[in-house]
Amino acid sequence: MASTSKANLTEDDEEEEEIEHFDDFTLASSWERFISEIEATCRQWSADGPKNLLEKGAVHLDYSNKMYRIKSELKDATKIYSMEYYFGIDNNGNISDWNCTLHDLQLCFGVKEFLVISPQSASGVVLDAPESSKLLSAVAIALSNCSCLWPAFVPVHDPSRKAFIGIQNMGTIFTRRFEADRIGSQVPVKFMHLEGLYELFVSKFAYWTSDHLTHLFKVYLMMKLTYRTLPNDDENDGIQDADAENAESEKMPDGGNHNRKHWDDDCPWSEWYSAEDPVKGFDLVTTWSEKVIESSLEMAEMENASPHEAEKWILTPNLSPNLDSSKGDRIGFASQLQLLVSALDMSFEAQFMEDFVSDENLGSDNLKSSMVIPPPTVLDRVLKDLLLEGRQFPDFAKGKHKRSQAIKGAPLESLFAQFCLHSLWFGNCSIRAIAVLWVEFVREIRWYWEESQPLPKMPAHGSIDLATCLINQKLQMLAICIEKKRELNEEFQDCLGSNDDVFAHMEVEDIQVGEESTSFLTQSQDFDGKRDSPLILEGFNESRTSISKFSTNSQDVYSADKSTSDSKRRGSAGPVGSMKLLNSCQSLHAPFTQNAPLMTEDMHEERLRAVEAFGDSFNFSAQLERETLSSDMSAFKAANSDAAFEDFIRWHSPGDWENDGSEANDEWPPRGKLSQRMSGPGNSWRKIWNDAPSLPAYEQKPLLDPNRGGEKILHYLETVRPHQLLEQMVCTAFRASADTLHQTNFGSLKQMTTKMDQLYHTMASTLRPLQANLLSGNSEKIGDLKRLCVALEHVEKLLTLAASLRHKFIQAPRVYEAIFSDYYDFYLPNMGKGSADVDIQKEFDLKLQLKMNERQVVSNMFTPPTANQSWRKVLSMGNLLNGHEPILRQIVFSKRDSGSDCHYAVSTRGGLHMDDQQEIETYRMYVCGTSNDLRVALCVTSYD
Repeated sequence: MASTSKANLTEDDEEEEEIEHFDDFTLASSWERFISEIEATCRQWSADGPKNLLEKGAVHLDYSNKMYRIKSELKDATKIYSMEYYFGIDNNGNISDWNCTLHDLQLCFGVKEFLVISPQSASGVVLDAPESSKLLSAVAIALSNCSCLWPAFVPVHDPSRKAFIGIQNMGTIFTRRFEADRIGSQVPVKFMHLEGLYELFVSKFAYWTSDHLTHLFKVYLMMKLTYRTLPNDDENDGIQDADAENAESEKMPDGGNHNRKHWDDDCPWSEWYSAEDPVKGFDLVTTWSEKVIESSLEMAEMENASPHEAEKWILTPNLSPNLDSSKGDRIGFASQLQLLVSALDMSFEAQFMEDFVSDENLGSDNLKSSMVIPPPTVLDRVLKDLLLEGRQFPDFAKGKHKRSQAIKGAPLESLFAQFCLHSLWFGNCSIRAIAVLWVEFVREIRWYWEESQPLPKMPAHGSIDLATCLINQKLQMLAICIEKKRELNEEFQDCLGSNDDVFAHMEVEDIQVGEESTSFLTQSQDFDGKRDSPLILEGFNESRTSISKFSTNSQDVYSADKSTSDSKRRGSAGPVGSMKLLNSCQSLHAPFTQNAPLMTEDMHEERLRAVEAFGDSFNFSAQLERETLSSDMSAFKAANSDAAFEDFIRWHSPGDWENDGSEANDEWPPRGKLSQRMSGPGNSWRKIWNDAPSLPAYEQKPLLDPNRGGEKILHYLETVRPHQLLEQMVCTAFRASADTLHQTNFGSLKQMTTKMDQLYHTMASTLRPLQANLLSGNSEKIGDLKRLCVALEHVEKLLTLAASLRHKFIQAPRVYEAIFSDYYDFYLPNMGKGSADVDIQKEFDLKLQLKMNERQVVSNMFTPPTANQSWRKVLSMGNLLNGHEPILRQIVFSKRDSGSDCHYAVSTRGGLHMDDQQEIETYRMYVCGTSNDLRVALCVTSYD
């Protein structure tokens, strides 16, 4: 028995020992377990610190660069709550700095890091008052247990009210309680004014209503007023310009407003499309620094204060959402060039442009519906703008970029460039619409040819610019042919009405056969000019220069030598230095010669291919130039009747005459000989010399046959392959679009200058396969062209922004340069992306502080509102800026008490004493809203 009892005692001792070290949580309530869970989470967050929390998945807040949030789920009985901890890696921000980005609760209550606990429900707020009080108490107890001084907030009431209650344990002495609520409509008139808001704040700590008038309370005040310019979008033009429209309707019979000016009317692209203003307006924030208010009267005076008295003006631009939109629905050169590239991709499906005009060749019904062409009235208007309104010779150097020449297109003001730009906006820029416009365009060009009318927007003189596209070269040559054809027709009419005496006198008239006019040298001047070969081949001397016009109003030149006074020289331009003829002692005269026939790029290539086929034969090269050589030799014989073949070589190709310098001593006869290639047997030049008659240039048949040349050009235009036409159109349209945008006046923005240079460089490299006719159907180059359209779209967007900003801030260049530079840095990461890849999650938010000399420029943007702007409400808030009341008013009232105050002076708990000089913010009220919306947040510090 003894052993048994002893054993039982031992077991009882062990059980008592186990019970002594056992925590029985089954006796704790769910509320206590909920508090414990909150406490454990807060302890963990406090121990980790901001840096470790970032590694554990803290989320960065978009509106602030330094604010983060971490989240945890808590369960209390059947309900699940979400507790969020908001913290910053740098808590140096201050509410007095209105320019800083703060969380809504930081702004309302002046706190830094804080907790928000809310139910996981559809509303996200606590609708039951007892539940909200219980939830806030649980958080307060948990924070007190873990010695955390974080303020905690619980959202309550309806979500639209943005209401919160909160509490903060400030140690062992004070506790702060928070409450915020909102009135969404029917704001009392008293609270629309600063005086009423001041009295509302004072009522929170004044014991009697009469104290408002009998006592002077020291209240600190900070204020922020936000103004917004009238919207600039076209949808609101009818509201903004109602007075202007009514005035115009009185003057105009149809009541229209066609003369209303658009923002980009003076921009170079306005001829083709009207761009949406990327700057919709501006928000102006005016802030007053902290000041002391002691009476309601001072608040009434402050309500009448001008915004110009504010300490700071901060400007924020409101940019159009389409500026960085991913929808890709923006209308401009880039969007239309995308359609032109698609038309190029389809152009390989037919042999002639007429094939795309017929419905039978379009295939499916969907293809037909997408290729609807505009009505004939639109076609007539486009052709009229192209041909009838462009008679004057344009300035091809206008708007030309220094790298524009690297793109083988047509100059911006030329006829073909204008055709390409019109094609972008004709219909939907489909291959069918382009084909219809091209066929009618060529018909009109033929009419100009048949009627011998000057071709609009094309020079009728000068050389062919081989750096441009082939169609532009053809049109330029056609313009010259038309001019030559007109001259021949006029001469023919003169001949019909002239008599024999006039006919005999026609030898001294001006017959222009060259391609441009130059001055003549008089007979008394030495003449050393010679003409260049039109096509420089191996075996031709390159030292000759061209005489572009022969004698027009002078008699045939007679020799000054007495021995040859009876000898007549015809078509002489004067002696060439002291050179003498070999067979006589007469001076060697240079003749007036015809210019070489004009040739386009394909004609040059045809001749080069012929030379390559027959080898580097000097004689074959001479045969290609037979007509020109024969013309020059005939003119030389007419000017020098006793000339020999050797004399012509000495003048025309001095490199083929080998002399001993005797001519430098004016000796005669000159000693020398022909070069080996000129003296060889069967020399083609000598054969041409022997066959050439003695005729001055004005009696020769023109080297350029305008009738034959014009018909060949029209045949080319009428039968050009669709893909060859579209290739040249794409090159020209890109170049013309870039040259048009290049004319935009964007001030001294270096970023835009750099982007334009980069754009031209990219265009030149991307379009090079089209210039060399290396594109084929389904080529990868189509993708490169579409990417080029994307690059142009980015530059086009930036240009419109730069032009809009400069237009608005031309008197404050620092402002528009700062705004553009900031947006450029914001937009730069998207420059290499298409519209579908643009990141639109981030918003552009610039806050630019204005200088004193810039305030008036911004103030002028707030034009006084008109009486017809019905959307404006009755003014009731004061602090007007050119008649505009603020769209948002934010005020912070605060009251501070020092340590000498008996109520806050001494703490009996723990024997802690507060410094008599220390001030505590005992009351704080944040007011935000307008005359129709008022939100108030109150913070009260109490002694526990």
